[in-house]
Amino acid sequence: MKNSKLTIFLLVLCFALWGLVNNMSDNLVPAFQRIFTMDQDRAVLVQVAFYGAYAVLALFTSILVEEFSFRTGILIGLAVYVCGAVLYIPACIQQSFDFYFIGIFVVAGGCAILEASSNSCMLALGDSKSAIRRLNFAQAMNPVGSIVGIFIAQKAILAHLNPATVEERLAMPAEQLRPIVHSELTWICVPYVALCLVMAAVWIYFARHPIATRMEETAGPRAPLATRCMHVGGAMLATALPFVITGILFPDMDKLLWMLCGMVGPLACIAAMPAYRASFRTLVRTPRYVFGLVALFAYVGMQIAVWTWMNVYGQKELGVAPDVSANYYILAIAIHIANCWAGTWAMKWIAPWKIMAAYCVMGTLCCMGTIYLPSTVLFAVGGVPFSANIIALMGISLFMAILFPTIYGMALGGLDPKCFKLGGPGMIMAILGGAVVTPWMAGVISAKESVFFSLVPMMDFTWDANLRTSSGALRASFFVPAICFVLMFAYAVVFRTKKKT
Repeated sequence: MKNSKLTIFLLVLCFALWGLVNNMSDNLVPAFQRIFTMDQDRAVLVQVAFYGAYAVLALFTSILVEEFSFRTGILIGLAVYVCGAVLYIPACIQQSFDFYFIGIFVVAGGCAILEASSNSCMLALGDSKSAIRRLNFAQAMNPVGSIVGIFIAQKAILAHLNPATVEERLAMPAEQLRPIVHSELTWICVPYVALCLVMAAVWIYFARHPIATRMEETAGPRAPLATRCMHVGGAMLATALPFVITGILFPDMDKLLWMLCGMVGPLACIAAMPAYRASFRTLVRTPRYVFGLVALFAYVGMQIAVWTWMNVYGQKELGVAPDVSANYYILAIAIHIANCWAGTWAMKWIAPWKIMAAYCVMGTLCCMGTIYLPSTVLFAVGGVPFSANIIALMGISLFMAILFPTIYGMALGGLDPKCFKLGGPGMIMAILGGAVVTPWMAGVISAKESVFFSLVPMMDFTWDANLRTSSGALRASFFVPAICFVLMFAYAVVFRTKKKT
């Protein structure tokens, strides 16, 4: 059975949808930092919630698609997103960052299930020889969604932030500040809740139309429905229990540690089921897969960290307003999209690992430029100034292109088909990198002392009370993505393949 063009189109649209949500969430960090007058270390909990959800729900998604289908995973992912977006409404009414933390986690949980199901589904749609190119094509729509998300965040969220600084807000009486915060939080809710309509339309289509993949077409007889439901229900319970127990016993636990504790349940569930235990054992004994997880962890962490702090970098280095600085982000995503298409096209003639290795080298050099090049304005376009270090900063995004799907495809290449449904969504655990590397980078940005500072002794370390950082600290933080590029380069070279895929 072949898939209709509309089915393929809507499946590819899913790649754009989670890219849109991801990049709207990136802009919540500077928004919440101003709205709730908090430091980077607390504001970055937005990313801990978002990308921690990916790590926690990846193995649950593995069991879900193994017991049912990729289509079931897509449907549940869309539904969970809608539930999470609705939670933004009471969070706005209560003006509670902790409530938003829960809503963001649920929204991200929907995106995690959707992404884990869609990535593996795209690899399984056709010939395995063209799987990496096919996934790169679909993933090229992810940054298209990202740039839409940036525009939405810029116009609906950042543009509606009150210009009052952190110091001015702290000096305001509560009755004056509350309506300001309510207005700002309302504009945060609007795009997330509106997106529910799009998600619901896609859900209705996939609920009525099956998706044919080579995995389903060659699958053997399935276990009884009751048995499969019991397996998925057990996995769901095992996923939820660690959160509930640790949340009750240790309410003040570090949120990142809380996310890591949440991974214990799914791992225990996998270990308790003989069939999954055998597949899991095979995966952890496959170096290409294990180190692929590490490389993907580095990639996602680097991407989210750079894109999260790009707005702050523009504000600090060139003194522009948040909505003006968002233009650097938009341009960076635009060139990222262009290079995604160019890299996918080049894979017709050049092995993916070679392109990946070259991009990692260039990305590392761009990180060095972001750290060391001057911030003297060279030219301006439409009132937006550009300097050498800002150009290097955008260059990092240029050379992020094709890395995620290439690592994903390389890690799953040649994998035993029996392990594919566990291994594919399992790779999405690596998206935890966004919840680990972003706070690491935030720690450098907000620090007054760091091991990286000795590498930039010539920089200005004058403290900016409004942005809660210094130029030297902000620049030094880009050693973190440079390290990530080096790790990915090593993976490309060590696990290279001679055959083009």
